[in-house]
Amino acid sequence: MIPKSHPRYESLLLREKMVEASKEGILADSALIAHGRGEAFDYLLGERTTFPAKRAMYATVASMLLANNPVISVNGNTTALAIDNIIKLAEVLDAKIEINLFYRTDERVEKIAEMYKERGWENILGTNDDELKYIKNIENPRASASKTGIYNADVVLVPLEDGDRAEILSKTGKTIIAIDLNPLSRTAIKSDITIVDNVVRAIPFMCKIAEDLKEQDKEFLVNIKNDFDNKDNLKESLEQFKVKG
Repeated sequence: MIPKSHPRYESLLLREKMVEASKEGILADSALIAHGRGEAFDYLLGERTTFPAKRAMYATVASMLLANNPVISVNGNTTALAIDNIIKLAEVLDAKIEINLFYRTDERVEKIAEMYKERGWENILGTNDDELKYIKNIENPRASASKTGIYNADVVLVPLEDGDRAEILSKTGKTIIAIDLNPLSRTAIKSDITIVDNVVRAIPFMCKIAEDLKEQDKEFLVNIKNDFDNKDNLKESLEQFKVKG
């Protein structure tokens, strides 16, 4: 029982959501550690969505609207934290959703897939019966990719990504977009667009942006995409973490 008056109420609710997902077998054993690390960065960020994060979100939505085959890559953590808004974003952007796990087991894949199907998203990719191909030079189970999804995608949104896959996918010519609370991570640096924000704030905000930008013409979207510089935006994002005594 967490009183709403608690100054960390929202953060503690997310923590409880992760604990429940872990008990249900949705998460890998190390998932709570990863969440805690992100929680620490979010605390230093002031648990707020910054201007650089919003700028990156606009570039993200513009890139996905311009894409021929945009895909949202999901794992246990992102599913546990933001499944409803992930589905909403995919619907607005006409994007695919693909399960991709570092610690992949058939059981975890099936449980995550069922969560999406229960909410009406039937065509979930990356399942055990999907036609999977393997991306060269990724030396872990995240090398698997759906033939109709990430393998042939031109733009991939990868919340809570690992750095090696982000780098390799980017080298294949895909536009890789990360949501990462650590602006110094290899994932943040190697991605083409990095949103330094919590997924529970970023995904709903991008849903709103998408509703607006999908009414704009192609030239408008191209300008948003081309005006974005990830290195400069990461520098601005890092400045948001300055702690004053």
